[in-house]
Amino acid sequence: MKIAVPVKFVPDLVEELTIDPGGAALDTTWLRLIINEFDDHAVEQAILLKERGSGQVAVTTIESEGADDFLFAAAAKGADQLIKLTGDFSSANNHALARVYADLLKELQPDLILTGVQAHNDLDGSVGPLLAELLGLPYVGYVAGLTVTGDKVVARKEYSGGLVAEVEVKLPAVLGIQASEQPPRYVAYSKIRQVMGTAKIEERPVSGLDPSGGTAVSRMFQPEVAERATMLEGGADEVADKLVGIFKELGTL
Repeated sequence: MKIAVPVKFVPDLVEELTIDPGGAALDTTWLRLIINEFDDHAVEQAILLKERGSGQVAVTTIESEGADDFLFAAAAKGADQLIKLTGDFSSANNHALARVYADLLKELQPDLILTGVQAHNDLDGSVGPLLAELLGLPYVGYVAGLTVTGDKVVARKEYSGGLVAEVEVKLPAVLGIQASEQPPRYVAYSKIRQVMGTAKIEERPVSGLDPSGGTAVSRMFQPEVAERATMLEGGADEVADKLVGIFKELGTL
């Protein structure tokens, strides 16, 4: 079985985010990118499936800062094929990414495609469902564990109240991973350095992007600071009376 895992990098929210002079995008001059957390779980789930039986894992991403390091780390975990799409992705949205990944996946012909279920910079839909539509494959999202048997996969979805649903899907299919069955493993840097001497990153040039269908951003801005909180003082009855008065003024009572 061949498993493909397309991953993306997202802005590190620990860093201070600034808006470029145009006012409709983030300033990428000093923007630090990190692997999308859910995509990291998708890679871990793919490695777990490989370890349970025979199979190959292909991890692919677009050219960006830290891409090579992540791909070599994936190889140190057990990935068999590393692919980096090269080109100008500065204006890429999820629709454009899904299209370039779909072209690659049509060539690779994997039995199973795992993606992170979402990312914190998704404005125009998650990559997984878009990929499934472009490839004409079934999609199940928010998966927290799966089992492969023959030409079928049973995906487990967790719901509130401790409920777990099992969805059987015929392969090939696309799954959006919310959490792998174990946390993404840590790989010592010494092992990654060792892999760098043997593993090879295949570079595939992408000549053009088609961002159609995505959300057009007209303006971005920092949240405005304002003093709108009203602190109510007094005893419980007095505060309750004030709350009732406020609700009446707002027309909710």
